[in-house]
Amino acid sequence: MAGKERQESQETAARRAKPVRKRKATSVDPCGPAEDLPKGPEPGRPAHEAYAVRALVLQGGGALGAYQAGVYQGLAEGGIYPNWVAGISIGALNAAIIAGNPPERRVEQLRAFWDYICAQPWLPSLSQSSMFDSADTWPEPLRVWFDGMHAARAMFEGQRGFFMPRNWLELVTRYTDPTRASYYDTTPLKATLERFADFDLINRPKEMRVSVGAVNIRTGNFAYFDNTRDTLRPEHFMASGALPPGFPAVEIDGEYYWDGGLVSNTPLAEVLTAQPRRDALIFQVDLWSARGKLPHDLSEVAERQKDIQYSSRTRTITDYMREQQNYRRMLSEVMALVPASKRDSDWYRRAAEHACDARRNVIQLIYRDKSFENSAKDYQFGLLAMNEHWSSGLDDIRDTLRHPHWLAMPSPERPFVTHDVHRGNGDRE
Repeated sequence: MAGKERQESQETAARRAKPVRKRKATSVDPCGPAEDLPKGPEPGRPAHEAYAVRALVLQGGGALGAYQAGVYQGLAEGGIYPNWVAGISIGALNAAIIAGNPPERRVEQLRAFWDYICAQPWLPSLSQSSMFDSADTWPEPLRVWFDGMHAARAMFEGQRGFFMPRNWLELVTRYTDPTRASYYDTTPLKATLERFADFDLINRPKEMRVSVGAVNIRTGNFAYFDNTRDTLRPEHFMASGALPPGFPAVEIDGEYYWDGGLVSNTPLAEVLTAQPRRDALIFQVDLWSARGKLPHDLSEVAERQKDIQYSSRTRTITDYMREQQNYRRMLSEVMALVPASKRDSDWYRRAAEHACDARRNVIQLIYRDKSFENSAKDYQFGLLAMNEHWSSGLDDIRDTLRHPHWLAMPSPERPFVTHDVHRGNGDRE
C-alpha cells in the first residue's frame, strides 16, 4: 500500500507541475458596452433581443436537474437562445450539454444525456411504457414506494455513465490523493460529458459564455471557471458537481475542488456582478424552494432541511442586487448634475466606477415539489420522475412566455425587475 501511495503522490506532483492554461484578461469599463455581444434588436425584432446579456442560470439539485432541461426546451421553442449559461452541480452538467452543442441539437442532446444517466448499470431499468401513462392516478403510497425503489437503486447500483459505488475496502482506506475519498466513483462522468458535449464548442466564448462554480477545498473559497478566462475541460464541470462525501474531489491544475453548492447553490450573483455591467435578461432556474410547509415527521424534516440549505436564498440575493442596482442608477443620475469642470476629480472618477444605468430583468422559474416526493428526490433518477421533472420545467416556461411583456426592457426609473409565474401576476418589482 505504501508503494501505491508514493506513486499517487508522484502523479499528483506531476499534475501540479502542469502549466495553467489561461486566456488573456482585458480591462473593461465597469458599465461599458460589450464588443462581443449584440447591442440590441432591430426594429420589429423580439423584446429579448434588446438585452446584451441573455443568461441562463442553473442551480444544483441532482436528479431534479431534468426540470432545467425542460425549461431550456421551452426557451428554444420560443426562439430564445442564451448567450451566457452559468451553472453549479447538475446545473453545470446541463450547461455543458447546452453550450457543447449547436442550437438545433441542444434539446435532442439534453434528452439523450438524461435518458442515458437515468439507467442503472446492474439490473435492467423499467422501460418507459404504457404503465407510466396512468402514474398520475396511482395511489400516493404506491408512488412513494416506486420512487423509493429507484432512489435505493441509485444508492446501491449508481447511475450509468455518472457514478458507481466503491467497494468496501476502498471506503476504509486512507489515500494521499483526495480524489479517492468518497462513497462513489465519478470517473464514468468524464466519458459521458465528452460523449454528449463538444468541448471545442464550449471553449468558444463568442458563441456562448460558460461559467461553472466550485469550491477550492484547500482555501474554502468559491471559484468560478469561465470560458472567457479558462480553457474548460470535463474536469471543471465534474468539480462543480463533486458533492462530498458521496462524490470525490476533482483535481484541476494542482488544486482540489468540491461542489459549488457547499458555498452557494446558485450562480446568480456571479452573473449579476460581472463587469462590464450590461443590460441583462436572466432566466434563473432553481430546483429548491426556500418556502415550504412545516414538517411533521422525520422524512419531512430531512426534505425541508435540504430545501432550505440548497435554495441558497436566491430571492434574497435577487432583492439585494435590485437594491444595489437602484443605488447605482441613482448615483449615475446624481453624477449627471456635476458640472463638467468638476468631473476631473478623483472622487468623481471613483463614483463613476460604481454608477451604472444598466437594466436587469430576472425571470424566476422554481421547481415545485410533488406531494409524493421526499428527501431522496435529488438522487431519484427513475425515468418516470425524470420525465415528470422535464415536463414541469417545460410547462413553467411555456406559462411564463405567455406573458411576452415580462421580457420587455425595464424602464430607466425601475432598472431591476423580477417575474415569477408561480406568484400571482409574476411581477415582483
